[in-house]
Amino acid sequence: MEKSYENEHPIKAFGWATRDTSGVLSPFNFSRRVTGEKDVQFKVMYCGICHSDLHQLKNEWGNSKYPMVPGHEVVGVVTEVGSKVEKFKVGDKVGVGCMVGSCRKCENCSVDLENYCPRQIPTYNGYSLDGTLTFGGYSDMMVSDEHFVVRWPENLSMDAAPLLCAGITTYSPLKYFGLDKPGMHIGVVGLGGLGHMAVKFAKAFGTKVTVISTSANKKQEAIERLGADSFLISRDPEQMKAAMNTLDGIIDTVSAVHPILPLLMLMKSHGKLVMVGAPEKPVEFPVFPLLMGRKLVAGSCIGGMKETQEMLDFAAKHNITPDVEIVPMDYVNTALERLLKSDVKYRFVLDVDASHKPPRGTNKKLIF
Repeated sequence: MEKSYENEHPIKAFGWATRDTSGVLSPFNFSRRVTGEKDVQFKVMYCGICHSDLHQLKNEWGNSKYPMVPGHEVVGVVTEVGSKVEKFKVGDKVGVGCMVGSCRKCENCSVDLENYCPRQIPTYNGYSLDGTLTFGGYSDMMVSDEHFVVRWPENLSMDAAPLLCAGITTYSPLKYFGLDKPGMHIGVVGLGGLGHMAVKFAKAFGTKVTVISTSANKKQEAIERLGADSFLISRDPEQMKAAMNTLDGIIDTVSAVHPILPLLMLMKSHGKLVMVGAPEKPVEFPVFPLLMGRKLVAGSCIGGMKETQEMLDFAAKHNITPDVEIVPMDYVNTALERLLKSDVKYRFVLDVDASHKPPRGTNKKLIF
């Protein structure tokens, strides 16, 4: 007999879940915990669809737990706060990103790097402290410890939810690896959800940006729409050769297996290649080019809570928002199919709140 997730906790909730590796989502009644003394309960307004949702839904990373309610780019409005909550009040606009918990005691947590805590609790497809599954933002409401809730800037549109994953995933390495200095020349590999945010942040930092892509048809949008300074077709040996030793650093956002050596050759000595995409299979690269230029290949994964708030404030100040296509909740399976084919510029965002409102002139709740 299937476990009753509807009665697991006291607060009724509704979302969309997949029950197996098919990854197909359908309506799902479940429940959330009572708002604890340090918890924030909020009504979900928007939730971004992340490329990692695709991997998790189909168990492509081998760690999926079902049923699964995805969504870790969640923006909403506070409906209740616990008695010891200090940062938020009812009516505040808030966001929850990729994590809802950590040990709060380890070396990483002590320096605001909860994202690297070995006991990090992911927003979905993880286990809460009470041992129950975490369910994400493809749902009508959430409850989270206030430490893992960020204040949503007043002048930032709430449908800019992908900042909470795609935004921080690209902002953090640019800052940490010192690739945010005006006048630097930064490469961005791939022009999808992550890539277009990397371009926007790198430009806001005052750097020169070259987009590197296998798709020649993305040149116009990279330069005219996103403001990149130049464009390289990675499959064109002549273009790649002409650009050798020109880049100070590269943010590689591609989540498919791809050659690394050509990218290493683009960088100057001391160049830093930072991987933020997550290919399913190992990538190979030769060591010799690293030795001959003291070059670095590194990785980076989202950011801590302090830096995530810093990123949101920076985005609000510089008017940096993701390019999104807003869709209703019942379009989610079609959106995921289109995302798999890269048929979106550049991120889908679910209008969760509107999906639960009755059409004008009726008093009936929408049923999908």
